[in-house]
Amino acid sequence: MRHEVTDADTAVREGSGDVPMLATPRLIAWMEAATVRAAVPYLGAGQTSVGTAVRVEHLRATRVGGAVEVTAEPRSAPTLGRLTFAVRAVDGAGRTVASGEIERAVVDRERFLAPPPEAGADV
Repeated sequence: MRHEVTDADTAVREGSGDVPMLATPRLIAWMEAATVRAAVPYLGAGQTSVGTAVRVEHLRATRVGGAVEVTAEPRSAPTLGRLTFAVRAVDGAGRTVASGEIERAVVDRERFLAPPPEAGADV
């Protein structure tokens, strides 16, 4: 997934810093979006995935107007309903902007979205 950094993507706008560079929270959101797409082949009917862990190092600043290519590759087949992805962001010059891994859990969509049972109710 390719993204161009705009003013809306900066640390100043996100509140995560005071410089007009790509914000780490925005970069992580782009990485998570890549894992959502990469998880689709591992999901059955009625399933979705939800993020459970993020371990990312933001290594290089990216200015407004710069481009970032984000990838997510599965580390292995899902185990016990968990998916782990190697994530990476590379700038237009081919330099690594960030790398790490993101984990997702595979869940039943309806059950996940159902309201919690009332306290004291039989489950």
